[in-house]
Amino acid sequence: QVQLVESGGGLVQAGGSLRLSCAASGRPFSGYAMGWFRQAPGKEREFVAAWSGGSTTYADSVKGRFTISRDNAKNTVYLQMNSLKPEDTAVFYCAASSQMATSPTGFGSWGQGTQVTVSS
Repeated sequence: QVQLVESGGGLVQAGGSLRLSCAASGRPFSGYAMGWFRQAPGKEREFVAAWSGGSTTYADSVKGRFTISRDNAKNTVYLQMNSLKPEDTAVFYCAASSQMATSPTGFGSWGQGTQVTVSS
């Protein structure tokens, strides 16, 4: 299977930016659709963004602020987050799927998560 490792989380003030990274190994990077999800304490894991075959999709709450991208040479997917808001605070997870999906059940491989905290 594919192994995923997230990094880049941290503490940032409202209006600031962070870039999350998800490094993949174990399978050819091009063979997977990649997604980002987030989960706040006591809340369900929710879809944030996904990339597959050059196509991207975003949750309405992050459109215009977040951008998903990939670097094939590094087998890495990124999530650039701008204009961060306190409500973005959550553990962010990277996930891999055999096809494009926006539900957690559509992704079979998950990273360990990275904490993003946005202060006001």
